[in-house]
Amino acid sequence: MYTIQSSQLSVSIKTKGAELTSIMHTGNGLEYMWNADPKYWAKTSPVLFPIVGTLKNNTYYYKGKAYQLSRHGFARDMEFEVTDHNEDSITFSIKDNEETAKVFPFQFAFDITYKVEDEELSVTYSIQNNEVSEDMYFSVGGHPAFKLPLVEGTAYEDYSLVFNQRETAGRWPITKDGLIELHPNPLLNDTTILPLSKELFAKDAVVLKHVQSHSVRLQSDKTEHGLEFSFSGFPFLGLWAAPGADFVCIEPWCGIADRMDTDQQLEHKEGIICLPALGSFEVTWKVMFF
Repeated sequence: MYTIQSSQLSVSIKTKGAELTSIMHTGNGLEYMWNADPKYWAKTSPVLFPIVGTLKNNTYYYKGKAYQLSRHGFARDMEFEVTDHNEDSITFSIKDNEETAKVFPFQFAFDITYKVEDEELSVTYSIQNNEVSEDMYFSVGGHPAFKLPLVEGTAYEDYSLVFNQRETAGRWPITKDGLIELHPNPLLNDTTILPLSKELFAKDAVVLKHVQSHSVRLQSDKTEHGLEFSFSGFPFLGLWAAPGADFVCIEPWCGIADRMDTDQQLEHKEGIICLPALGSFEVTWKVMFF
């Protein structure tokens, strides 16, 4: 376990999956991360790479060959190497190996950098295509789970997510097999506010595509404490909680689960990123805690 610190935050990350495990605000004494209670969900913030969500039959095809990848890919289960560590920042790294090549036939380097400054945490995903002459196709995303309610004396239903722009956006349903249905259901109608309730997640995650907002606040009128989550550069947003659990995941995604009508060809996958030979890709999400 490694820790980085700012004047207001102490953040812990483990090497397996480069997974965030704790965000403690030393100024107000609040822990913001879910406690990974295995009764509900034994993770806190898995990293999603090289896919986001579920593939149809856990399979994709590339250059005529079938490859199997389980939901959200392999990075969350890999042991990362610490390649840089300062008081306020740390970088974790993995590269392709014989095992990854069996399910993802590309040479790559994947770095995750966590940095704290005052009350803000930033998380940067950096992907390098090390193929000399081949494009690389991939997705990447975050899955951090924040404790809810944040403060004693408040309830889950006291909190809302408040988008920074008015939204009219549907919720894209997820099938029992984890695939995205072809048509959205109504959710947001010219509003900034999504009230939270455990019932909201009774049918799996809330999946949003291409919203106008670039940030969302988790807040309640019963407490001054909350957080502001910035996801500029991520075209998809997932919101999720395990049934009955006291957390909410705010998930910035560059990529999405397969659609029901997918042809399973990797190059055709919705939201897939095509990175040219020897090219690099970088995207950052940030959270301000108060």
